[in-house]
Amino acid sequence: MPLLHAIILGIIQGLTEFLPVSSSAHLALIPWALGWNDQGLSFDIALHVGTVLAVVAYFFRDWVQVIAQGFGLNIGSDPAIRRNPKLLWLLVLGSVPAGIAGLLVKDLAENVWRNNQYLIGSMLILVGLFMWWADSQGSRRKDLGNVSPADSLTIGAAQALALVPGVSRSGITICAGLLRNLDRATAARFSFLLATPAIAGAAAKDAWDLMRHGGGIAGIPADMRSALVVGVIVSAISGALTIQFFLNFLRRRPLTFFVWYRVIFGIIVIALATFFRYHGG
Repeated sequence: MPLLHAIILGIIQGLTEFLPVSSSAHLALIPWALGWNDQGLSFDIALHVGTVLAVVAYFFRDWVQVIAQGFGLNIGSDPAIRRNPKLLWLLVLGSVPAGIAGLLVKDLAENVWRNNQYLIGSMLILVGLFMWWADSQGSRRKDLGNVSPADSLTIGAAQALALVPGVSRSGITICAGLLRNLDRATAARFSFLLATPAIAGAAAKDAWDLMRHGGGIAGIPADMRSALVVGVIVSAISGALTIQFFLNFLRRRPLTFFVWYRVIFGIIVIALATFFRYHGG
């Protein structure tokens, strides 16, 4: 893989994993539109490792406080987290739906849905319209200190839907948080905390599958290793910067820009798929 491709895909992963625009859609569609070869499972793992590093690094102090308080230790200074000492177990609870869904439909999502441009385009549009509606609902009065088991399960169930390409993990979970009356920044923050074990788990399962089929580091071609390292670094840096930008954005603005982006992008995807279908592309 050319290093330029690795850099571009790393940037795309870092941006779209945390913005509500669907990383799976962009990683499937951009190589398809540009005529690139499929990047392969090992490179997908590298990109996921990069975004795991980004979210863990950015929320490191939050995670230390959340884990410590979950085991009865009074560590950390965030007042909202301090008011919710069971937040660790709420995150565990919220991770269950996506874990179950991943075991049931992951192969279908990666090998069938990922190659269906009509499905991806439709989900980009439909979830974009759902984001517009959800952003106008709810009281937006709750922070992390007020997150309940019902909130966690609702947001976790929404995260399970993100296995469908085009849905967007951050987009659908932020919508669920807004409908549960979380403010925008808190909905995004809880979404990113909840995404940490989900992204790490997906990367770990992919790595296990790769090793089980004779892959692993020793099985990665020498000409791919530099691209893998570059992909991890670029996706980690772009991911951390994206998290900071998006949280600041949500403190001041609604989701309207991302709604329009999704709808326009979805229309373009469906139009291109139709064009290629009827012109032998």
